[in-house]
Amino acid sequence: MDSNFNLDDYIRKVPDFPKKGILFYDITSILASPEAFLFCIESMMDLYKDKDIDAVAAIEARGFLFAAPYAARMGIPLIPIRKKGKLPGITLSKKYDLEYAQAEIEVHKADVPQGKRILLVDDLIATGGTLEAAKAILEAGGAQVPEIFGVVGLPFLRKENLLVPTPITTLIDYDSE
Repeated sequence: MDSNFNLDDYIRKVPDFPKKGILFYDITSILASPEAFLFCIESMMDLYKDKDIDAVAAIEARGFLFAAPYAARMGIPLIPIRKKGKLPGITLSKKYDLEYAQAEIEVHKADVPQGKRILLVDDLIATGGTLEAAKAILEAGGAQVPEIFGVVGLPFLRKENLLVPTPITTLIDYDSE
């Protein structure tokens, strides 16, 4: 991992999106840069190379972009966590609250490895609600979630409160709105 690489240079900040008063941290510019994208994947590999990780689970859709190359390089399974209604088999699901609504995610029950350690991945960690729900369904399926990874963290939204005591690692944090 290149400690001199400035990931902030590759994250577009969009004011007033999706609504007035919100500063949106857009990771698509990371994906548009092979150098920045590779930095993220190699950083994940460095961070978790000595951890006992058996599989990686990713939140739809942007979490897939970072988890899939990591899983392939590490030779471990990728477990997609999808929005309700997107998976055809028997699923485990969990409803959770959004700012003004409720959402539901699910995972194929057969894809959750019993007793195995799963790294949970998303692109951006804000309040932690989606990750909390994902962790709950993986654990309900018999897996362990010892670590959570995100490319971008927004600690001012207190993501750690919902996810305690699970360690959360991000490559870059923005400490204010």
